[in-house]
Amino acid sequence: MIAKVIVDVAAYPIDRPFDYIVPVAMESIIEPGIRVKVPFGNRKVLGYVTGIKNETDIAIDKLKSIDELIDLDPVISSELLDLSRWLAVQTLSYEIDALQVMLPAAMRAKYEKYIDVVDQEKVVDEEFLNLLKGRKRVPLKEADTASLLKVIKNYTSEKIITVDTIVRQQTAIKKVRMIRIEEAPKLHVILESLHSNAKKQFELIQWMIQREGQTFTSKSLLEQSGISPATLKSVIERGAAFEEYVESYREPEAPGMKDVAIPVDLTEEQVVALGHISSSVKSGVAETFLLHGVTGSGKTEIYLRAIKEVLEKGQEAIVLVPEIALTPQMTSRFKARFGPLVAVMHSALSAGEKYDEWRKIQRGEVKVVVGARSAIFAPFKNVGIIILDEEHEATYKQEDTPRYHARDVAIKRAEYYGCPVILGSATPSLESYARASKGVYTLLTLMNRARNQALPAVEIVDMREELRLGNRSMFSLDLAEAIRKRIDSGEQIILFLNRRGFSAFVLCRDCGTVVECPNCDISLTYHRASERLKCHYCGHEEIVPLKCPECTSEHIRFFGTGTQKVEEEITKLFPTARVLRMDVDTTRQKGAHERLLRQFSEGKADILLGTQMIAKGLDFPNITLVGVLAADTTLHLSDFRAAEKTFQLMTQVSGRAGRHELPGEVFIQTYTPEHYAIQLAKEQHYEPFYKHEMAARRQFGYPPFYFVTLVQFSHEDLLKVADFAEKGTRFLKDNLSIDTQIIGPTAAAVSRVNNRYRYQCLLKYKKEPMLTETLQQLIKLYRTKWIKSGLIMTVEVEPMSI
Repeated sequence: MIAKVIVDVAAYPIDRPFDYIVPVAMESIIEPGIRVKVPFGNRKVLGYVTGIKNETDIAIDKLKSIDELIDLDPVISSELLDLSRWLAVQTLSYEIDALQVMLPAAMRAKYEKYIDVVDQEKVVDEEFLNLLKGRKRVPLKEADTASLLKVIKNYTSEKIITVDTIVRQQTAIKKVRMIRIEEAPKLHVILESLHSNAKKQFELIQWMIQREGQTFTSKSLLEQSGISPATLKSVIERGAAFEEYVESYREPEAPGMKDVAIPVDLTEEQVVALGHISSSVKSGVAETFLLHGVTGSGKTEIYLRAIKEVLEKGQEAIVLVPEIALTPQMTSRFKARFGPLVAVMHSALSAGEKYDEWRKIQRGEVKVVVGARSAIFAPFKNVGIIILDEEHEATYKQEDTPRYHARDVAIKRAEYYGCPVILGSATPSLESYARASKGVYTLLTLMNRARNQALPAVEIVDMREELRLGNRSMFSLDLAEAIRKRIDSGEQIILFLNRRGFSAFVLCRDCGTVVECPNCDISLTYHRASERLKCHYCGHEEIVPLKCPECTSEHIRFFGTGTQKVEEEITKLFPTARVLRMDVDTTRQKGAHERLLRQFSEGKADILLGTQMIAKGLDFPNITLVGVLAADTTLHLSDFRAAEKTFQLMTQVSGRAGRHELPGEVFIQTYTPEHYAIQLAKEQHYEPFYKHEMAARRQFGYPPFYFVTLVQFSHEDLLKVADFAEKGTRFLKDNLSIDTQIIGPTAAAVSRVNNRYRYQCLLKYKKEPMLTETLQQLIKLYRTKWIKSGLIMTVEVEPMSI
């Protein structure tokens, strides 16, 4: 029996299955989807069995044999194995990368090397003997000097020692120590045999007699009996109790949010939408729905009811949300409705928690998974519905290999299971809405809010006018007045600013020098809390200069605004306001998202100030005011999606206000109030925006009228990167049809990051039969020749940002 194995080595010549002989003892157990340890070169590596066969083109005596099985049951189902092959082709990535993205990080391999002494007598080197200290097996990492490594190399070639590689999983299964108490008669016998000095043991056994036959965790037994671990150990040795280690899950902390929405009667629009989804669930035919509903129109209630139907059929559901910040609220709603059948998967969990949630899903102990992008690979075997909430979000696209989009993976999995996919959004991406208009997706619309409340009143504030009136504050007079009113009446406020830190940059007023990162072509951001300048691209930090580094003038000042600076100004203007700040800096710690949102839901703060993590999905009844402090931060990016992103953010953040009984009000502060993205977001008018933006996209040839692929080159040497970008672009021009437009090569928008210069070229095409093949050839050229010179090349099909 021969197994086809993909080995855990991401390199170009190795990107294919290798044949290994299956030892006779494993023949009855081995099947595709199991992980194995195999010899590869002169080391042992982890491998994934992708197929079993009975013949091979290679001479049997040349084949190596599988060392051992890591799993007894497959960890990757045949459906996910097929999906990984499809993913590798679609995203132009290595097969091993596509396989590993299916599993939690905890299950990836951890390689540890050990030195084993074969012939003790021949070991004479003093330094090596000191390393051994009488041991016969030593971790190789303890040999950390050049002279020692040289001795080890010589001893290995003389076969005095061998070096063995151990392949382990990164996280072990968590076990809990359980204590089972003996029956009373036996306890009485032990009690009589005790020495009169053993008073503590006497006490413990008397305590145990009252609880005969019961089982406790060792922690709770020690707490309840008030006895020391040493006493417990002595009593166990006398046979008064048994101890065993039982497998246990690490439970992610459940975010106890207040106000979990109670199921209400559906509106007519919701009934119609749910009817379409239900008939698709019953038919068993894959169908993709675009659920386009204004903010607060009750999309989540439709998800919950559709999932209930799926569970009644005995099937499973996958629900994706774009931000970790949304997971606590979504999870608490789903857990309220489906209780222990819900598992959670997102990046704020520890490796062990993710591994345990994954095992619950794989064992069929849960039926619904709620999570971020990677939850699309949940190892369910009978999926009945897949939901992507806020489907327009860029976070559904993975930024490193394999660069998949969760929407494409969802549709692919739904084809296999014959189930519906629901893409929900108040502001769908232009691509999805265009597909729905053409009938590729089925469009379902909710034009009204679920409780028939009015949409919030939106006012656009021209900040140029405020400057003319002499107001240099970040708050326009109207917004400041509205905040004051809300604080006095005990209502809550969301303030949105898409920039963390204290100020955008530090500038000299005399010579105009901006303090930049030494490694990247980008200005440093000032962070007040640590009194330092930070680069948000490479992580470089430095102290704030007191003088200009160019002209030594002392007139060096902070410009622009960040969330920290706003927080400080709120404290000055509204001294009684209780503020919670939510951005990357305040949510680094585990559980910080849940903690901040819980405090806000319990009314422990008046103002929630944050970046885009607070712009969508949040639903609290007491929020009546939303302030967008600078609508221009996303509007003027050099990206064809800048207007679309701005419209989406403005609409989403406006939709947080007035979702329940109290009416809502929104202020959008901007220096370009006449821009159509801002004007149309005011009324939450999606169709007019869609038509306007589509006309611009058609005129300039951008998606959804064209497909785009971005090829990026980076190198430490500017001349070399320009040369490689030129060669790569020429190769593409020579091999693609004349209908494909190639823009570039040109320096990237941020032309240097972490001391590497970046160039890119953009392909635009409607139909390009040679695309995949040509890109694979270019990647082959890069992986076999160019990579040696230190070049990094990435190819991203359908990028979310250029």
